[in-house]
Order: sequence, then C-alpha cells, then structure tokens
Amino acid sequence: MKIRLGMSPISWSNDDLPQLGGETPLEVCLAETRQAGFTGTENGGKFPTEAGALKSVLNDHDLALVSGWYSGTIINNDLAAEIEQITPQLTLFRDVGAPVIVYGETFETVQNRQERPLASRPKLADFDVAAYGRRLTALAEHCADFGVPLTFHHHMGTAVEHEAEIDQLMNHTGEAVNLLLDTGHLLFAGGDNAAVIAKYGSRINHVHTKDIREDVLVSINKQSRSFLDCVLDGVFTVPGDGMIDYDDIMHRLAEVGYEGWVIIEAEQDPIKANPLEYAKIGYNALVSSATKAGFEVID
Repeated sequence: MKIRLGMSPISWSNDDLPQLGGETPLEVCLAETRQAGFTGTENGGKFPTEAGALKSVLNDHDLALVSGWYSGTIINNDLAAEIEQITPQLTLFRDVGAPVIVYGETFETVQNRQERPLASRPKLADFDVAAYGRRLTALAEHCADFGVPLTFHHHMGTAVEHEAEIDQLMNHTGEAVNLLLDTGHLLFAGGDNAAVIAKYGSRINHVHTKDIREDVLVSINKQSRSFLDCVLDGVFTVPGDGMIDYDDIMHRLAEVGYEGWVIIEAEQDPIKANPLEYAKIGYNALVSSATKAGFEVID
C-alpha cells in the first residue's frame, strides 16, 4: 500500500485569520513545504487561479496540487446553481491534475466567524437530510464525471460536525460522495476516528491529519468560544505533538486498504509555532506511523 504526504498552506498563512501569516509570501510556504519533505500542497487564497500560472509555481517547488477547499451551499441551493458555482474551481483542479476537491458545507457556517460561538452552528437535523443527500450525490456524480472526485469534509462549526451527523450524511448519499477523514476535527467534535474508519473506510478518499492539545481542548466552552478563537488558543498542532495516536490511525487506515494522499492541516499561530519546524515534526511523525503500519511513503 502506498501513500503520499502533503501539507496545507494554512500553517504559514491562514485565509480566515489574516493576522496569522497574512504577510508570508506564497513562495516561502511552498519552499518550506518541500524542504520539510512533503510532495504535495493544498490550495489557498494566495495561489494563482489560472492553470498555467498555478502549474508554474508548483513546478518551481516540485510540488503537486493535491486538493483544496470548496465552500459548498447545496444544503440550501439547487443543483444547477451549485454546479455553476463549483465549475471554475473544478476546471482549475482538473487542468492541474488535482485528485480531489474538498467540499465543505458552508451554508450558515460559523467556522469562519470569530463573533459566533461554536454552539451556534447549524445542525444537520434542521434540514431535509434525504433531499440534501440526493442533491449532494448528484453534485458528487457531476464532479466525478468532470474528472475531480468530491470528498466531503466534516468540520467544526458546520452542519456536519459530529460523528452522528457523518453517519446521517453517509446513509443518505450515494457512493459518489466520498469522505474526507479529518482526525482532529473528529476528535474535537467528540467522535471516534477508529469507528469512522471502520464504518466508512471504502469511502474515505482523502485524509487530513492534525493533532489536538488536550489541555486546550478541555478548557473550551463552545457556548462562548468560536472556532477561530479555538485556533488562536492553540487547540490544533501537527501529528506527533498532541494527544492523537497516529500509530493507531495509520494502522486502521492500512486495514481498510487506504491509498492516496495524507495531508497535514494544522492551523496555528506561526509566531508561536514556526511553520517549517512544525512541518518537519509532523512529517517525521507521519512517516514513522505509516511505515509501522506497512505503508510505502512515495516521494
């Protein structure tokens, strides 16, 4: 079994919190991503939006574009409008060879609003889950036909946050709706990574890894703290620097036959957590855990 390792640019420059690395040039992010050992990167706000220019900057740093976030709203949108909205990003990703597009359900989301506490997020139960599942499945089928499969990102502050909501989503969607396993978000939401891997291993087509600082996690009051407050408080870090057992995570991914990209997406304050230094910590931790699990890490 083979995996590839990539890193999100969010450790260097956070699009939702410009005070965290907003001044850091894209070239620094990409150069340090490669220096740390990674061969792929996810998209971000500072990346070129024209395929030729994007290919050029990636080639300059010997990196592949692995994926990138798409702010979806099909929970309250019709299929035709959503297809129109996603097409420019799908086209860019197809033209540069990205293997997936990351769908985050952002209708009424609070994940990017510092003034809104986590407890005020939308709940999947507030919507017609069956109808949502049908529209999301149709969108995912369109993305697959376009050449860029969809991967659904359960995420703090959105309508699909808890493990029970992941269950509802998976039970009301077709096979074209793949799952992005985000180990940190799932633990933050009180979920069980081992259980989700066991249940949906055949539908996991992308993996985000981050770690959790337990002392920060236990101090969070979701009635008063926003998701962005939690980021600023330092709830997230890289694999190997928190409470998640990545030997176990990688073993369980190996058991279900996962092959693909494993991304570190660990938003932190770059002043407090030097991005290159922490990227190296995360890379070494993932290589160690993956190798123990029987994976071959492809350079």
